[in-house]
Amino acid sequence: MAPQHLAILALSLAASTALAAPAKPATRLLPAEYEARIQQATADPETLAAGKRAASYLCVWCHGEDGNSVLESIPNLAGQNPVYLLTQIQKFGDGHRNSEFMSGLIKAIKDEDRVSMSVYYAAMRPNTPAATNVALIEKGRKRYLATCVGCHGGKAYGNKRIARLAGQRVSYLTHALTNYRASNGTRRDPMMTPVARRLTPEDIAAVSAYLSTLK
Repeated sequence: MAPQHLAILALSLAASTALAAPAKPATRLLPAEYEARIQQATADPETLAAGKRAASYLCVWCHGEDGNSVLESIPNLAGQNPVYLLTQIQKFGDGHRNSEFMSGLIKAIKDEDRVSMSVYYAAMRPNTPAATNVALIEKGRKRYLATCVGCHGGKAYGNKRIARLAGQRVSYLTHALTNYRASNGTRRDPMMTPVARRLTPEDIAAVSAYLSTLK
């Protein structure tokens, strides 16, 4: 069995065990509270340790101990804006993001752990690969500046509403942009789809290569 399949199997077993255990009722965080809770948690010196413990419960099997994913199809979480991370975690938990697998896992994690995990992963840094194909990366840089910089920013760091792309995996970026371009499955977005449709497959390869090298 391939290593990635073993990791997913182990994660599924861990999730099944977690979901089988009764959880204490928790007050659900509202979107208006996300930023305040993140600020509060960031100021607490115990948050990083708590976030690492919470992440080791289920998330490390795919997203890695330090937020650098261990599977090609899984995004890095390292360096993402913590408010953005918490927002996406909550969306998986309440079904607003379409993934039965992720939703099942998130439901096993308490809100306080979701907050501390978001702060922890935001404090990590992506493992940025060295640039190899200079011409491809330069093409990607120009295409990014012409198409993507308005939302994702000059350094591709994103913000509390938009994902960080800097240092992301090439394979993940390529897959996501291709699916946005096709507007299929979970990749349907009124802002991203029109942008992705202006990118050729060659553009997508170049932009993905460029973004993966950003620190």
